[in-house]
Amino acid sequence: MQCSMRSADVSRRRLDAVRRVGALCLLAGILLMARAHPVAAAPVAQTPAEGEKIFQEKCTACHTIGKGPLVGPDLQGVTQARDRAWLTRWIMQPDVVLAEQDPIAVQLLAQYNNVPMPNLGLNESQVAALLAYLESQAGGAAGAVQQAAPAALPTGDPAAGRALFMGTARFQNGGPSCLACHSIAGVGALGGGTLGPDLTAAFNKYGDAGLAAFLNTTPTLTMNAVWSRQPLTPQEQADLWAFLQQASLAARDPATLNQLIGLSVVGCAVLLLLAQLRWRRRLRGVRRPMVARATH
Repeated sequence: MQCSMRSADVSRRRLDAVRRVGALCLLAGILLMARAHPVAAAPVAQTPAEGEKIFQEKCTACHTIGKGPLVGPDLQGVTQARDRAWLTRWIMQPDVVLAEQDPIAVQLLAQYNNVPMPNLGLNESQVAALLAYLESQAGGAAGAVQQAAPAALPTGDPAAGRALFMGTARFQNGGPSCLACHSIAGVGALGGGTLGPDLTAAFNKYGDAGLAAFLNTTPTLTMNAVWSRQPLTPQEQADLWAFLQQASLAARDPATLNQLIGLSVVGCAVLLLLAQLRWRRRLRGVRRPMVARATH
């Protein structure tokens, strides 16, 4: 009798253990299925109004909508002319698309003075909002959101712009001098920084309106990071614009070239002198043991 009770008790325990294991396996299976088929998160709303804000902040330096080409093409009807997937990737990663020698990207680069589209650091949601705005402008229908005209700059002073570029005059909002990242003809014997491009031909590349819009919006990722919290004043923009316009017509000053040649000659002379001294010391190190042996 006792053996039967013990056997029944063991059987119940085994059954309970099997049930627990089965429940755990079922729970694990449900979790794996949930991970394999996650619930899609609700997409972030992408409205033309959000896209318009992005366009005004990032795109107006190079593009218009229905007002003709600027630095880059007029974007009126671009959502109908180009595949949406291509547009999304092009806006998010223009540098990558161009590096892959995409034929459309290569054609655009050649058509617009070899000025590459900068990577603006936009995410997929921002690009979707921007495309929604461009789609709303595609037909130019009445009642569509109109692109705001940029405010006219005051009269610029090239000398003041040069001082700002060089850093001998400080920007009102505390930004760094342009020479820290850029070089330009006629400024400094050794040029400027190399983080950004040489700006000698900037006026010719971007044109009157394009350069003014670029100074106003600073759309590239690096410039936006530097200038978004310490923007240029309208007068500073005008002064830099005037200086860059003047510099586009200038070549490097012959006096500057003479300074570079002089520095190169001095550098070579110093290197030759050091080499001569080094060689003499080498000969002394050989002669002294020989003289010592001869005297003994």
